[in-house]
Amino acid sequence: MTVRVIFVSPAIGPELRQARFADEASAYGGGSVENGAAADDRDAADGGDALDGAGVRAARALRPDLPASSRRFVSPSARCRRTAEELGLADAVAEPELRGCATGRWRGRTLDEVAAEEPEALMAWLADPAAAPHGGESVRQLCARVAGWLDGTAAGLTGRVLVVAEPDAVRAAAVHALGVPDQAFRRLDVPPLAVVELTGRAGRWNLRLG
Repeated sequence: MTVRVIFVSPAIGPELRQARFADEASAYGGGSVENGAAADDRDAADGGDALDGAGVRAARALRPDLPASSRRFVSPSARCRRTAEELGLADAVAEPELRGCATGRWRGRTLDEVAAEEPEALMAWLADPAAAPHGGESVRQLCARVAGWLDGTAAGLTGRVLVVAEPDAVRAAAVHALGVPDQAFRRLDVPPLAVVELTGRAGRWNLRLG
């Protein structure tokens, strides 16, 4: 039997706009944007909210285009959970294996801040998928974790599955489906609300384009 796993990345919010490493205090349990007009007027720089007004509107606009699904999963971060709600997937099951890459002491800091304070460590992290100079998780470990979810949980399902997942997890899933080295992780860009579909059958994954 074939399973179709459709990944959707989170809508735009403060952390994505600021290129900030996710802070577990906010990303995994922080506040949410208010409903209605107040959400549309929320300042994008307000780091206490998972999504900003533009992100809420974009997620709501995408909602009618998503296909029906038999199962729904979501990364446990606040921005993924809020995106799932705006996409009409409030019943999605939180899946810890699809969380973003754990970045240790860099949590809550911007890419520019880390580049200024730890330039050599940042360069090592960007160049080597096995490196984890922040004391967290390496890209290689992330890719192995997501591959395990695909080959375990997802491979045991049938039909269409919708997953709202962190961009890191979506990139890792694409790396696994294509069977390319984990160095390719850095060559994949996942914008807000990107839709990426994988089809799995008989232990093999394909990346579907278009």
